[in-house]
Amino acid sequence: MKKVKLDELRSEYHRDDLGPGVRGKYFESYRRGTNLILLSPDVAKAFPTEDAVNDALRSLIEIARKSTGLRRSTGRARKLRAG
Repeated sequence: MKKVKLDELRSEYHRDDLGPGVRGKYFESYRRGTNLILLSPDVAKAFPTEDAVNDALRSLIEIARKSTGLRRSTGRARKLRAG
C-alpha cells in the first residue's frame, strides 16, 4: 500500500474530482466470492452475530452426523447404484 504524505492530502474534496461512479461495478466479483443468505427476522433475533449463526449450524451438522451416520457424499454411492 502506498503511503501518502500528509502534505499531499487535500483539505477538501469535490465529487467532480473523483470521476464517474459506476453502480454495481464490483457486484459480480463480490457475488462469486460470497454466499449471502437472508435470515427471517425471527431467526435473526436469535443470532446476534455471523459467528453465532455459523457455530449453531456447525453444531447442528455435527449432531446430525452423529445421530444418523451422515457423511459427506463423494458421489460414489450414486455411481455404484447407476453402474
